[in-house]
Amino acid sequence: MTAAINITKVKRSAIKDALFSIVIPTWNNLPYLQLCIESIRKNSVFHHQVIVHINEGKDGTDKWIISQSDIDYSISEENIGVCYALNSCRTLVDTSYILYLNDDMYVCPGWDKALKDEIEKIGHNNFFLSSTAIEPTAQSICSIEKNFGKDISDFDEQRLLKEFGSMPKEDWQGATWPPNIIHKDTWDLAGGYSIEFSPGLFSDPDFSMKLWKLGIRLFKGVAASRVYHFGSVSLKRLKKNKGYYTFVAKWAITQNTFSKQYLRRGQRFDGNLTEPLITAAQKINNQFKQLKAIFIRD
Repeated sequence: MTAAINITKVKRSAIKDALFSIVIPTWNNLPYLQLCIESIRKNSVFHHQVIVHINEGKDGTDKWIISQSDIDYSISEENIGVCYALNSCRTLVDTSYILYLNDDMYVCPGWDKALKDEIEKIGHNNFFLSSTAIEPTAQSICSIEKNFGKDISDFDEQRLLKEFGSMPKEDWQGATWPPNIIHKDTWDLAGGYSIEFSPGLFSDPDFSMKLWKLGIRLFKGVAASRVYHFGSVSLKRLKKNKGYYTFVAKWAITQNTFSKQYLRRGQRFDGNLTEPLITAAQKINNQFKQLKAIFIRD
């Protein structure tokens, strides 16, 4: 019999004027987490609630977080993955907006004001927004490729602060990956992040698909909100799951079909998304892949 997951939660920050609740899962990644939180404190226009889930914390993360009185946290003795970690953080949220941030990200000045301005312009809560990542090697067409350091040891913070706003980028379609922000009511209606994708691979497009099924059609990448992303530092240490096949088996389409034809990820933003035209051949191909995925997954 598998032992029950044991999570300890501590809430202590009580930031009365917090705008967003920033949730950060971390796994023995203390130097990057410290840089991430330092950037939030230094480069944010507004005050925010910061909630960290500590997976294991064997590198001293637990002791450091405990010493930071302005951070709420939950902790598990084992690595429970991103999905459980995010859902644990949700129970500590104080504000109306949940912002998911990776621990290997550095937020640039004004990142939060750009999101606040966008939310106010939208005027309702039926949206899913992402900030725009600057990466040493772009992991998608949504990112800006510019090398300010491939890891923390050669991070050129001063050059980033000088140049981050000068690189051209338009708002884009297909918000999915963190940093992303959503109203807590929409998060709850979608049921948070799905644990069948633990430890986390393909949980991001799955969450977007759940929002699509709810009728959300505003998936916008905000170009003015920028973060530097070192590039999946924890993911490189992670044992891969069968997330691709789980996604296909669950939704009867591939993640690639959803990304390219539904979300139009990376294309210039031109308003709310509409229902895609899926050809008969594409439907048959997706049905075949679903049957294959069910066999492989099981």
